[in-house]
Amino acid sequence: MPESIPENSVGLVKPQTAHFAQPLALDCGRTLAAYDLIYETYGKLNADGSNALLICHALSGDHHAAGYHSMLDRKPGWWENYIGPGKPIDTNQFFVVSLNNLGGCKGSTGPTSLDPKTGKAYGPDFPIITVRDWVESQVLLGERLGIKQWAAVIGGSLGGMQSLQWSIQYPDKLRHCVVIAAASKLSAQNIAFNEVARQAMLRDPEFHEGRYYEHNTVPKRGLMLARMLGHITYLSDDAMRAKFGRELREGKLNFGFDAAEFQVESYLRYQGESFVDRFDANTYLLMTKALDYFDPASDYEDDLAKALAPAKAQFLVCSFTSDWRFAPARSREIVHALQQNRLAVSYAEIEAHQGHDAFLIKIPHYIAAFSAYMQRIAKEINA
Repeated sequence: MPESIPENSVGLVKPQTAHFAQPLALDCGRTLAAYDLIYETYGKLNADGSNALLICHALSGDHHAAGYHSMLDRKPGWWENYIGPGKPIDTNQFFVVSLNNLGGCKGSTGPTSLDPKTGKAYGPDFPIITVRDWVESQVLLGERLGIKQWAAVIGGSLGGMQSLQWSIQYPDKLRHCVVIAAASKLSAQNIAFNEVARQAMLRDPEFHEGRYYEHNTVPKRGLMLARMLGHITYLSDDAMRAKFGRELREGKLNFGFDAAEFQVESYLRYQGESFVDRFDANTYLLMTKALDYFDPASDYEDDLAKALAPAKAQFLVCSFTSDWRFAPARSREIVHALQQNRLAVSYAEIEAHQGHDAFLIKIPHYIAAFSAYMQRIAKEINA
């Protein structure tokens, strides 16, 4: 917890909830009769609403992207390094909106919410959600806030997929699209990692076919294993070697299976155990399926250039050299497809050893490239 709020932080923030009573038709064929979206805002909306930015979160992210909810918070929002006064997403210049997507477990309607038909938590009965569904709900939130067009829609990882979908689905509602450490679709290997994570939860004896709320329990073992597996994919081999090497916790081998002997084992167990306390297993299942299903080119004969043909925005695409889950080659595929449509695109391939998590970390080249692009947007607004 902070002793005082840093000057370059947005400070203490309070989440808000928008309730939507109109039905939302979903890709899966089902309809949500009503739903809530929880969100935070940073900075001030200007008179003509032209300085609004939408932040889309990754798999385990939420609406709390920057600042603190109270002085007792152990950590600030997940993108504190990049949102705030004087930071790349400068809240002195922009009005920033960050939300928790449908299906989430941090306040937006999802599996932990009460189903009005039964009076019980939705659990496994909550419908499968796609990236297109999220964009539809985000459009409605923007309209509720009086935003006709976003200066930019920004996201990393699964958030970058949402940004890309925005440019296709609502090309007139954003002027810039920022896609960071993302891809236009998952590789077979990525889908495989997600399936192993899902099976870890589905086969946990405490999962109870997704109705664990009714049994007053949590599939802790499965969710912990899923997070441990995921965390390995977010880091590079170099990052893990630099952080842990083969360091032993007690300086010697114990010749057993129960205790964590290597520091990396201890770290992964801690990450898994802490994740269980803050995330929902049914939500994790939904988020990984949204990742798997995202493939805008599938509706265009697997031609990404054709899929991106409706886009009108200007683009910034960023990748990281050590990111093997969403490798730079995947970002270059997006850039190439944008160039085929003669769209304005800036591309930065950042030399970084941290792996996929690099998009959350303060890296000088990344900060410089991101800041320069955001300052360009700010100048357009103030011209």
